Amino acid sequence: MGGFYEEAVVQKLGLRSLLDLALCLPANYEDRRLARSFTVGATQTFQARVREAHRQGKNFKVTFFLPAFNRAVSAMIFHPKPFHYKTFQQGEELFISAKVGEFNGFIQLSQPKKVGSVGELVPIYKYPKVRQDSLKAVIRKYLDVDALLRCGLYEQEARTLYGLHFPANVPDFDDPRLLHILKSVELLNHLQKLSKKRRDFPAKIRLSGSLEKFYGRLPFTLTPEQQSAIDAVQKDLNSDTAAKRMVVGDVGSGKTMAILAAAMIAYPHYTLLMAPTSILANQLYEEAQKYLPFETALLTSRKRIGDYRQATFVIGTHALLHKSDLPSPALVMVDEQHRFGTKQRHALATLTNSGEARPHFLQFSATPIPRSQAMIDSKMIDISLITSTPFKKDITTEIVKPKDFGKLKTTIQSEIDKGRQALIIYPLVSESENYNYQSLEEGQGFWLKHFDGVYVTHGKDKEKDSVLEEFREKGKILLATTVVEVGISLPRLSTIVIVGAENMGLATLHQLRGRVSRNGLKGYCYLFTKSDNTERLQQFAKTKNGFEIARLDLKFRKSGDMIDGKLQSGEQFRWVDMAEDEALIEQIGLRLDKER
Repeated sequence: MGGFYEEAVVQKLGLRSLLDLALCLPANYEDRRLARSFTVGATQTFQARVREAHRQGKNFKVTFFLPAFNRAVSAMIFHPKPFHYKTFQQGEELFISAKVGEFNGFIQLSQPKKVGSVGELVPIYKYPKVRQDSLKAVIRKYLDVDALLRCGLYEQEARTLYGLHFPANVPDFDDPRLLHILKSVELLNHLQKLSKKRRDFPAKIRLSGSLEKFYGRLPFTLTPEQQSAIDAVQKDLNSDTAAKRMVVGDVGSGKTMAILAAAMIAYPHYTLLMAPTSILANQLYEEAQKYLPFETALLTSRKRIGDYRQATFVIGTHALLHKSDLPSPALVMVDEQHRFGTKQRHALATLTNSGEARPHFLQFSATPIPRSQAMIDSKMIDISLITSTPFKKDITTEIVKPKDFGKLKTTIQSEIDKGRQALIIYPLVSESENYNYQSLEEGQGFWLKHFDGVYVTHGKDKEKDSVLEEFREKGKILLATTVVEVGISLPRLSTIVIVGAENMGLATLHQLRGRVSRNGLKGYCYLFTKSDNTERLQQFAKTKNGFEIARLDLKFRKSGDMIDGKLQSGEQFRWVDMAEDEALIEQIGLRLDKER
């Protein structure tokens, strides 16, 4: 876009496509078609002649003769400026725009202004960063139906969108058909930009190892969704293009099987798996030892098993990033990638990339995302969802108040007497005047006094991994913050109490609840709250599926921006509702795929 003012408009509004410009819609419209009748409350346009004009106190009263109505009407200008006196002089013939009112049965006009042209609807744009005339100039220069058709819009969409900027009639934004078109265009624009961000690279090598021995070692049958994810990974790895896939599994869905299957497909080539904590790395190593028929090594800051330079499959933490003698991997996998910092992810890429060819890259997450989000994300990265679990968890979720604490304590003791464990999640480590709940430090005295086998840890605890490992074997009650949110396996854990549950996102609550009943135990999740507004928690208590919970979470808090990554929460779309428009998102995604 050419001129200086055009560049300024584009930059200030953050426009990155013609559809971005087309979606900068008017806030309202000024009707400059000459009025044929008076509509009280509306702003209308008239041909007029000034019959009389004089001050009236601090105001300026003007009497207009309207030829089309063959009558005179009075108009009042409040807080007049010098140009008003100059514009509305006796005998002046002009076109005016004014709000029509009625007083004691008489028509009156207020705040009349002179207009230069009539006979059209004038769009009014309200964008605080740009001048309205500058934006209009850019729209007039670049926006037409043919240009919109070249952006991939259907003809009805193009003509409708063009008509919002150059209207023949005042648009009805409550019309469901118009809303559907705006949603469709907004989605198409967003998905097109995401698609352009995707960049594929040639793979270092095609991987086509057999899964027969892996399947033969499994003492259970994979769920259809586990198998579907593995089939997708197998197709990805046996390609000349480096794989970029995320496998998202619900809590307890068994995504680890997809991780091990991928390592098996890569065999005998070198595979690297990075996990965010030593506990998760240890758990994955133990699973690999059970089900993979080749040598696996483990490397964390605290433990080293096997030779990471000789083993076929190496599982580790960020400690891997400090090894300059790692062999070049054919496959890189990251578990819970969002828990690594930007620097760590960049370091991993630097460590494993060599030239244009790249290793296949798979990432795994136990944090369910809404299907609508997954369909949008799939324009940048391939997505597999594992929404079902190998066995149905039996977890009772209850909302409890301070008055229920005595009963809660008895329940915890009863579970401990059966050889089971309990987890108490506190929202903060230290006391805060702005928080209406005890912190971990404030609450631990009670538990240490009334129970034995109590362990305490939190996110800043440098010994948290060893505390969790020792608790798993010996402990009865664990007091913690959300450090235990993702992935940690505690087979004897049957009860979790979440303090201040109303202040946490539903997805976080689901992850925390997923720590209990890992091996089929009867589980209990208690949502401790002092709040009377428990609608969110009630809906959460009724819902067990993580992907449905993610959709509910989306209804209660808007999703973040995926183009620039600037908004972590807040509005991403103006018209699209990510929680409700799943079918439309799928439809527009398929449409974009066909047009490629």
